Amino acid sequence: MIQISGRPFQQGDVRPSDRVESIILQQMNDSPAIYPYQSVDEAAFEVALRKHIVGSARAMNAGNARFAIFENSRCNPRYWDLTESGGFRLERDAKPADAIEDIYLNSSLYAFECATAMIIVYYYAVLNLMGETFFNQFFQNLYLYSWHADRDLGIKKEYTRHSLPGDVVYFHNPDVDPETPHWRGENAVVLEDGTYFGHGIGIKTAEQMIEILNQVRAAEAVQSAYLSNFVTRPSFSRLAKLPAAYTAYSGRAAVLHGRNSISFDQYLSYL
Repeated sequence: MIQISGRPFQQGDVRPSDRVESIILQQMNDSPAIYPYQSVDEAAFEVALRKHIVGSARAMNAGNARFAIFENSRCNPRYWDLTESGGFRLERDAKPADAIEDIYLNSSLYAFECATAMIIVYYYAVLNLMGETFFNQFFQNLYLYSWHADRDLGIKKEYTRHSLPGDVVYFHNPDVDPETPHWRGENAVVLEDGTYFGHGIGIKTAEQMIEILNQVRAAEAVQSAYLSNFVTRPSFSRLAKLPAAYTAYSGRAAVLHGRNSISFDQYLSYL
């Protein structure tokens, strides 16, 4: 349920710009969870950013970027320095917006694992919603590695079974074949039609995601892959207030754990 300044959401508070925004609004208001906002503008911002996350996921799926474990990562050296750990560090003379956009424009030059893909989707969504000038000002010193991200994204997890379009969920594969540990799970963006985008798998239903992961279990496996009970989200409220509340970047260094395809929940255990 949506609440604006403590009162229930009223039809017309937020005017959706298209079908995707209408679906997101409806699902948020029908949810048993409460989505509180200080203003109509703050609610509208989240709806718009969720739509752009969905669009960014679909655009990545339509491109030619490949799934790769860290040791086989690839990137365009014009914009990124490929580190020994398989991460992408922004080149000193590259603008952040140009570098993120290049992943989509020249997608065949790139290969990365699925947690990194989710961060790229977030960045591209923010870029498309808020523009190049904003992005270049607030998202400097980019380093793409697993779930590491600029602190202004405010990435967080929430335990819930009620995901929304634009959320990232995790399909866990507890009995993965030890020969292919990168299939320990799949991070996936929830799309507006109830399907999911996972980098390396594509757009599938939950049942199809689980079926694909079950095919790469250990020979003696007894437990099926399953959809975990938490979602990962950027801090929509932080991003909405960012221009007014910005302070200089002082994020922590990336944690180079070397484990492909981990969930944000697992990444937090390394911090």
